Amino acid sequence: MNTNILVVGIGGQGVMTAADLLARTALAVGLDACKTEVAGMSQRGGVVSSQVRIAPRVLACEIAPGQVDLLIALESAEALRWSHWLAPTGRAIVNTLRAEPPIVSSGRARYPDDPLGALRAAGHSAQSVDAGAVAAALGDVRLVNTVMLGAASASLPFDSDVLLDQILDRFGGKEELRRRNAEAFEAGRTQSTAASIASAQKMLDAVA
Repeated sequence: MNTNILVVGIGGQGVMTAADLLARTALAVGLDACKTEVAGMSQRGGVVSSQVRIAPRVLACEIAPGQVDLLIALESAEALRWSHWLAPTGRAIVNTLRAEPPIVSSGRARYPDDPLGALRAAGHSAQSVDAGAVAAALGDVRLVNTVMLGAASASLPFDSDVLLDQILDRFGGKEELRRRNAEAFEAGRTQSTAASIASAQKMLDAVA
C-alpha cells in the first residue's frame, strides 16, 4: 500500500530537507521510496513543494491531485493552495505561519483570511501546529521543519524514533544541534498528540 506525502512551503523553510528525511527513513526501515520536487523561486521566498511516495515497492514517482494521504504545510496559505491534492481520506498538518508573498504586499493579490478554516470548511481533515512559536522558544527559528516532522510522525508508515534518528544523523557529533532538534521533534509530536486528543473530545461532546 502506498503512502503519498506532499510537503509544501516557501523558500528557506527546509521543505526539501524534510522530504529527503522522509524518503531516507523509509529506505532505512526496508521500504521503497521515491521523491520529486519543484523549487520554483525558492531563493526569493517562492513556492516549494516536494512529493514523497512510500511503499513496499514504488512503481511510479508522480502523485496526482486527489491522491495525497498526508499534506505537510510549513506555511498556512500553501496548505490551502495545495489542498486539492488531498485524497478524500487524507489529512493536512499545517504550520500557523502566515508569510505574505510580494504579490500580496504589492496589492495584486489577497492573502486568505483563514486558510486553516477554509481547509476544514472544504471537508478536509486539518490540524494546526504553531511550529514557529515552538522553534522560537527553543532559540532557533530554523527548527520549524523538525517541529513539523515531529507533528507528522504519528501519521507516517514507520516508527517515529527511526525518523528522529535520521534527523539527528545529519548533525554528526554536533551535540548542541542534535539536542535542539531532538527537543523540536518531541515538541511537535507532543503538540500533535494534544491536538488529536482535543479533536476526539470534541467529537465525543458533539455525540453526547
